[in-house]
Amino acid sequence: MAARKCGLPLMKYLRVHVDSLPNNNNRLPFTISPINVFLRRFSEEVRGTFLDKSEVTDRVISTVKNFQKVDPSKVNPNAHFQNDLGLDSLDAVEIVMALEEEFGFEIPDNEADKINSIKLAVDFIASHPQAK
Repeated sequence: MAARKCGLPLMKYLRVHVDSLPNNNNRLPFTISPINVFLRRFSEEVRGTFLDKSEVTDRVISTVKNFQKVDPSKVNPNAHFQNDLGLDSLDAVEIVMALEEEFGFEIPDNEADKINSIKLAVDFIASHPQAK
């Protein structure tokens, strides 16, 4: 699209050779090349960056206990922000913001609206690859 705007006839100079896959059933449908090894290694590295759920639980509970409107004795892994801790929706937003700061990533608004308990916060953060 950008090439058309510049007036460059890109397709005139670009040639791509395409071969069909052989019908030989004994042959693998892929080859092992350095790029395949790199991609596999990269995906294994990404898979290993998730935080341990028990560590996330401890940090979330600690963050919620430090919130000034919360009675620390009521905080447990199954506590609901409104029902168990007596927080309103604005307080829940502040807790989510504190969790964003604690774990070093931004929680999208549509996901933040769903986080209304410690368990949901732990599940979301533990499954997020950018959590630190």
